[in-house]
Amino acid sequence: MTRWCLILLAVMALPAQAALRYHLEPKQIAPDTWMVEGKTENFSKENGGNIVNTAFIVTDAGVVVIDTGPSLQYGDALHDAIRKITDKPVTHVLITHHHPDHAFGNQAFPERSLSALPETTALLERDGEAFSDNMYRMIGDWMRGTQVVLPTQELAPGPLIVGNHTFQLWGFTGHTGADLVILDKTTGTLFAGDMVFYNRAITTPQSPGLNVWQQELDLLAEIPFERLVPGHGPMVTDDRAFRQMHAYMTWLDALFKSSANRGLTANEVMRTPIPGRFDSIAEASYELIRSTTHLYPRYEQAALRMLPEE
Repeated sequence: MTRWCLILLAVMALPAQAALRYHLEPKQIAPDTWMVEGKTENFSKENGGNIVNTAFIVTDAGVVVIDTGPSLQYGDALHDAIRKITDKPVTHVLITHHHPDHAFGNQAFPERSLSALPETTALLERDGEAFSDNMYRMIGDWMRGTQVVLPTQELAPGPLIVGNHTFQLWGFTGHTGADLVILDKTTGTLFAGDMVFYNRAITTPQSPGLNVWQQELDLLAEIPFERLVPGHGPMVTDDRAFRQMHAYMTWLDALFKSSANRGLTANEVMRTPIPGRFDSIAEASYELIRSTTHLYPRYEQAALRMLPEE
């Protein structure tokens, strides 16, 4: 009787385990180049943290991977998807920044291939365990076996040649303080990481400020490209992502300034309705709450400094 109960329990568990699979579908967006588009949602046990864009380029010297996803299982699924397209080995993994949805699939790839700006590696070393605890809380069993694995190779702004593809690397700071942007000059594909969000509200936990981000966005917009892969949201072939981000961040900055000057509390700011012109931006109300928590105290302090002394 006990044996049959164990079998029954095992059978009952199968659907739940089977559901925990990332069904990644790489889409070819340029010669040798594939993008895996994530959802424009928040982390959840339903989506397993599959809310990020990852990509890979098959060169004649090996595969270049851009970001590894939110978990070991995602990284494994991405690696499996690459193997279905090419038998070339993964030689370079470029981590755009240290946030867990971009770097927690590192385990699935050779350690010698993992590379990032040195500041990104330092931030991942500093914040990785706290991020991991939070990810286990938010997406649960999708994180099984996932450990923080640091990049072993340092990247620097400038050219990077891998086989028949020439890349140009930039280091920005607007999103996290250490943000890698990659242009594949061979195909004209710009991988902007989370310096660019499109149809998804920006996240600001480690941002040095909206003014810094917007200034760097102006510089980023000057880079010639044929297609742009944002960190979150669909690929674009024009400047619409830049225009949307500028409009949204200009509104957010003005909201925080005016609210602080009027003496509004953070809770009052969080209840501000999102203007209708931003209806296409997913999770805007949720991220307004988070950005108010992250950024509003700076605006309150600035407003206090402007008060006349008695």
